[in-house]
Amino acid sequence: MFELAIGHVDCDAFYASVEKRDRPELAAVPVIVGGGQRGVVTAACYVARMYGVRSAMPMFKALAACPDAVVIRPDFAKYVAASRQIRALMGELTPLLQPLSIDEAVLDLHGTADLHGAPPAVMLARLAQRIESEVGVTVSVGLAANRLMGKIAAGRDKPRGFCVIGDEAAAVLAPEPVRLLPGIGPALERKLLARGITKLGHLQALDDREARRMFGDDGPPLCARARGVDHRRVDPERETKSVSAETTFTHDLVSVADMEKPLWALSEKLARRLREGDLSAGGVVLKLKTTSFASRTRAQRLPSPTCLPDRLFAAARTLLAREADGTAFRLIGIGASPLCPLAHADLPDLANPDGVREVQTQAAIDALRARFGAGAIGRGRGMPG
Repeated sequence: MFELAIGHVDCDAFYASVEKRDRPELAAVPVIVGGGQRGVVTAACYVARMYGVRSAMPMFKALAACPDAVVIRPDFAKYVAASRQIRALMGELTPLLQPLSIDEAVLDLHGTADLHGAPPAVMLARLAQRIESEVGVTVSVGLAANRLMGKIAAGRDKPRGFCVIGDEAAAVLAPEPVRLLPGIGPALERKLLARGITKLGHLQALDDREARRMFGDDGPPLCARARGVDHRRVDPERETKSVSAETTFTHDLVSVADMEKPLWALSEKLARRLREGDLSAGGVVLKLKTTSFASRTRAQRLPSPTCLPDRLFAAARTLLAREADGTAFRLIGIGASPLCPLAHADLPDLANPDGVREVQTQAAIDALRARFGAGAIGRGRGMPG
């Protein structure tokens, strides 16, 4: 335990925990964070999970399973604030900190024992206590020799867990179902099951030659991970791969005209998130979900990076027009990928003499909203009517 130095910290039902922190009377009550009868579950507390409620479950199914649940609309500004508090506490332990999401991060604590006067195991336990007392939410910690096993350890004893996996990694993994291994999704799971591979121990037994014959070049690395091998470093400079926003309609929509207004609102939200992250979009991704929950994803590279909502909207609308084939949709989303630095966005272009004016107009809108509120000014296409 006292020689391991890779820690994985994962908040317990983060959004729901923040809401319970702010409303102590809900401590023992099932809480679902999500929106609307037609929306989906963003997060569910552990009480609600006892009834079978899970993230991404349609809200009507969640309420059927747990009709007494308290449903709370997400407050992402509040969650981001709590996440930043937690990240600051982690940063006091080591600069080798890699956030993986708003509520999850991995830390490399090699060489920090002399600095803190205690081994990583002790410091991670103290960190969990500080987060609970200072931020008001709980975390689960995994301590291991590498990132893969740290993540698996953090998920074993939730909530408020502290799990350590060392040299026994292969033995711990062997009896587990193949789906436990991060990176094995439904398609790969079906492929493995078709070959009679149901446990990670089955993958561990394959040598590189046999693994390559069965699964191509991905076979040997897959079997190595099944043994608990992971050579990835903790990278504090790892960049976010995408930024997105989405919404579920109150009723199914079919035409481009009907979907333009929500698409514009999402384009503005996406543009704001990009600017807040000092990022811009090198391409636009459109996401649609049909009434039968089938997903469609379409992407288009942009001529140059942008963080202007008008340009994001124009590209996404072009993609949307191609998908408007009479299908009824229940959800629409827009994302930015690949991401580029904000400094590369919307540079002056002789081929687009209106570009400078567009940038100045958006800057003026942002300034007015910062001073008088988000509803102080808006574009015509976003107005109700």
